[in-house]
Amino acid sequence: MTHSKRITIGFWVVTALFCLQIGFTAYAQLSLPQVAAAFTHLGFPDYFREGLSWAKFLGVVLLLAPVPARLKEWAYAGFAINLASAFIAHRAVGDGPEAWGWVVGTSVLWGLSYFFWRRLQAAQVPAAAPVLAGGHS
Repeated sequence: MTHSKRITIGFWVVTALFCLQIGFTAYAQLSLPQVAAAFTHLGFPDYFREGLSWAKFLGVVLLLAPVPARLKEWAYAGFAINLASAFIAHRAVGDGPEAWGWVVGTSVLWGLSYFFWRRLQAAQVPAAAPVLAGGHS
């Protein structure tokens, strides 16, 4: 198996797992009362929980769809902010690993997905044209 194929497979496996995890949390935030209660416990209002859920769904679509790289980059940035904020919020209210452990696991998936995506992007950029003899660098 070629290096490029391994990168592509790695990207799709971890990105699919990441998107499943994020999609499930977005669904749970919208539909499960105990998840809504967890947001209240963290001090967030209902409108924030609902808006965050829809933003997660949008981010999942952007990661999985063939969209411009800039949109994917924004989705990755939004997920990074979301995951870091979730970890900080849980720690700030004194929650233990049973509450923030999923954030850490999902962050690992995020990091692997982003790593593989960047490798795919680098592979798609054509090599720089050689500098002609006597040309300026």
